[in-house]
Amino acid sequence: MVRGMKIVVLDGYTLNPGDLNWSPLLDLGDHPEIYERTAAQDTVSRAAEAEIVLINKVILDRDTLAQLPKLRYVGILATGTNVVDLEAARERGVVVTNVPAYSTASVVQLTLALLLELTQRVGHHANSVRQGNWVKSKDFAYWDFPLVELEGMTLGLVGFGAIAQGVARVAQALGMTVIATRRGARPPEVPGVRMVDLDAVFRESDVLSVHCPLTPETRGLVNAARLGSMKPSAYVLNTSRGPVVNETDLAEALNTGKIAGAGLDVLSTEPPAADNPLLTAKNCFITPHIAWATKAARGRLLATVVANIRAFLDGRPQNVVS
Repeated sequence: MVRGMKIVVLDGYTLNPGDLNWSPLLDLGDHPEIYERTAAQDTVSRAAEAEIVLINKVILDRDTLAQLPKLRYVGILATGTNVVDLEAARERGVVVTNVPAYSTASVVQLTLALLLELTQRVGHHANSVRQGNWVKSKDFAYWDFPLVELEGMTLGLVGFGAIAQGVARVAQALGMTVIATRRGARPPEVPGVRMVDLDAVFRESDVLSVHCPLTPETRGLVNAARLGSMKPSAYVLNTSRGPVVNETDLAEALNTGKIAGAGLDVLSTEPPAADNPLLTAKNCFITPHIAWATKAARGRLLATVVANIRAFLDGRPQNVVS
């Protein structure tokens, strides 16, 4: 293994806010530098001497890459690759890797958590008890929001990769019927899942869950026209990428009762602007992009980051995206 390369981590805090151990990474490089966060104006100065740069949300565009002549390798601390100009990296002979599939189980779990909050209102009712409402109740039980049973309902999946398949299996265990749509290659056979076209998945779903990558074709895929074709009792979930949803259209659909609710872990801009219409939309639950962030998932992520670097140093790079 080639050793002694300069490693710089530009935004490591979200991966490891202190509950994981950086030591496997520290063993690979020449006095690695780990920054919790890096502002755009500091990227070049911090990475100027680096041969290996690790990033999560720091942008390495064509202009930035041109100012890093020593750079040989970029490790993305995530699955998505839009933070790097891959074409420019290829032109410069810079290897770029990512970390696929580390958070599948955790994203499945959060997707179902959002759905259960929409249908059972666990958080709302627990808070109501804490406020003393059960103590003051005249009855042994009360609820101040409709409670919805999932058994017999139809879950529609937009995208049918590993995460969507995991959601399908859990939904089936809850007694839901599952339909799905996917572009491109023929999807794997999953017992009990019916493949339909995109229009049908919006039209037929009681719960629509989005699990597709962000591409020019999927940007704004959840829009006013498609929301207008849904059942007024339907819910929309998004744990994929924020810009897949037209946020103004979704807020309007929620506020006018065209759909019943939404559960989102991602928004088009993160952190969101204070005037994002979804922050105040009716029956909209938003979590701050945490589906990937269980300790178990982040541990797998860090282990794969280290394995990716080790493979690169051994001359056999893996998980290469450019």
